[in-house]
Amino acid sequence: MSLEELIAQADERGLAVSGVACLDRCVPLLGGDDEALRPLWGALAGSPADGDWGEVLQQTSEKLDAAAGEAADGCAGEAAELARGMLAAAPLDRSGTALREWADRCSADALRIHLLLDGGGDTDDADLAAARREGRTDGLSPLLAAELRRQTAVLELVAARGAAGLRGALEVSTEGRRVLRAAVSRRSRRDG
Repeated sequence: MSLEELIAQADERGLAVSGVACLDRCVPLLGGDDEALRPLWGALAGSPADGDWGEVLQQTSEKLDAAAGEAADGCAGEAAELARGMLAAAPLDRSGTALREWADRCSADALRIHLLLDGGGDTDDADLAAARREGRTDGLSPLLAAELRRQTAVLELVAARGAAGLRGALEVSTEGRRVLRAAVSRRSRRDG
């Protein structure tokens, strides 16, 4: 199943996990540390009715806004702006259409971030849209293809296991965060 289809079929938990996972992989661009989104991951273990999502989201946003001065700039400026937009667009209610739109936006923006950090090559926005729609990675750079696979894996884990899939989704995101941090560092050295 393609990434676009997985997002379309995901339940509320799957959508929230997908958005948080994309954001988590991009935390280095926001100046956050590896634990910055841990409270949001914890909130995902409960049901949307538990009500702590909005409060935890606001606290996390404030913490990351305070860290924004330490975030990547220069070559990664546009990528950091996309990551900030992902965080700002997160809905305070973990249900409904806004959640689906946010998950879809996070998916597209995370792929765009990886494209920017990879230098773009021959891939453009139409190629990104086709990759999401068709579930293909051929012709994509290794960094971009890996991000597409990570997004797919997160959605599949949560669809198959529900709350029990959170641990695996977090592991996938942790590895992706390390890869993105290395890509930001490489890009800074190359442009610096």
